[in-house]
Amino acid sequence: MTAVQATVGNTGLHRRRRLTTTSCRTNGYTGPMNIVYNIMVFLHIVGAAMIVGIWIGQMKKPTVHPRQFDGAMLQLLTGIALMGLIPALDMDANYAKLGIKFAIGLAVGVLAFIGRRKYKKGEAVGTGLAHGVGGLALLNIAIATLWR
Repeated sequence: MTAVQATVGNTGLHRRRRLTTTSCRTNGYTGPMNIVYNIMVFLHIVGAAMIVGIWIGQMKKPTVHPRQFDGAMLQLLTGIALMGLIPALDMDANYAKLGIKFAIGLAVGVLAFIGRRKYKKGEAVGTGLAHGVGGLALLNIAIATLWR
């Protein structure tokens, strides 16, 4: 098998390289952008941990903590950065999956913003809002890990 192989699909001619052993799913690229990619993945996971961890920690008395909004914004920003790195790293991407994840992430961000505003004003945060933030973030994690 050659290192570069041409394949024809519905979208035209694509260049494919054999997968080498790297810590991200690039098609053979190793270098400084690989480090940037791995840092973005790390921060993306930290954002998810902030949202879901606080949600699970406050399961007995559900509310939306301001740090959950920070985690949602971290997830959105690093997710957009990761999508921008896809062409730079010559990665194969499932754009339908990424679009669905972006839409869910946007919904988590909006719900977390509403909950944060209520929390800071001292108003009661509904359990549906709190579970919406945590549950949708958990759904996004499931999509990221289970959909190949």
